[in-house]
Amino acid sequence: MAVRRGLADIGEDALVLVACSGGADSLALASAARFSRRRVGLVTVDHGLQEGSDRRARSVAAWARDAGFDPVRIETVSVAGLPGGPEAAARTARYEALAGAAAEAGAAAVLLGHTRDDQAETVLLALARGAGPRGLSGMPGRRGIYRRPLLDVARADTRKACAALGLAPWEDPHNTDPAYARSRVRASVLPALVDALGPAVLGNLARTASLVAADNEALDGLSAVALESARSAAGLSVPVLAGLSAAIRGRVLHRWARELGAPGGALAYAHVVALDALVTGWHGQGPVFLPAGIGVARRSDDLVRVVPANIS
Repeated sequence: MAVRRGLADIGEDALVLVACSGGADSLALASAARFSRRRVGLVTVDHGLQEGSDRRARSVAAWARDAGFDPVRIETVSVAGLPGGPEAAARTARYEALAGAAAEAGAAAVLLGHTRDDQAETVLLALARGAGPRGLSGMPGRRGIYRRPLLDVARADTRKACAALGLAPWEDPHNTDPAYARSRVRASVLPALVDALGPAVLGNLARTASLVAADNEALDGLSAVALESARSAAGLSVPVLAGLSAAIRGRVLHRWARELGAPGGALAYAHVVALDALVTGWHGQGPVFLPAGIGVARRSDDLVRVVPANIS
């Protein structure tokens, strides 16, 4: 039912790909998609980070072919040289591979097997990092070609589905490795919260993400309009920025910094606070330095981009 709802706007004859690691969540998702749709393919990604990962990928692909998925693809990726830690690098490589597979196959959507439990973990990790609303909104149900139809489904239910279908899920050792923060949250934090507050806490965390995401969408729309109104010949008008609410102004400055070329992954809360101080806490201070060597300074009633030779 969740898969049907998630794909209600996609024609029955359109090809949908399922990203499947062989774990319980993605196996259950793949089985539900195959039952619900006429044209379903499957992609499994081999990150090469564990011994035997190639055998696991071949096993998943063989199951998919026997189950009638078409096309079935194994994407082998390398995380070497990619930014971030092992998790971030693997995620970057995986999404690049999935996007490439979807484009080559002409797929209308790629389904991801994240569950309600994954969403609750994401919210808790965002809280621990001191993330703002964007982080607390968790994983979107859809973004671009990607869809997550199981965000309202408990992880325990995907395991029950696999058992009912006679499927033997692969247990990813990374999911129990205490070296990873998400694994520690999964093994210790969430069970402790359930013990202390009851099982409804998982759904409440996931629902919080949905509510915050809706607020973010509205605020982002307002900030896009505000950014256009704040533009000046030199950069951004300080008087216009000063007249905005703090929530909108912060989003305007963040959006403008991205326009200037600051990478989203490196653009931190502290950068936006420093930009805001040029507007609301001006006392003649020097320029603010953003990631990628970008400088922003206040010149009279404007925020302007400055190059190193012009910084004073």
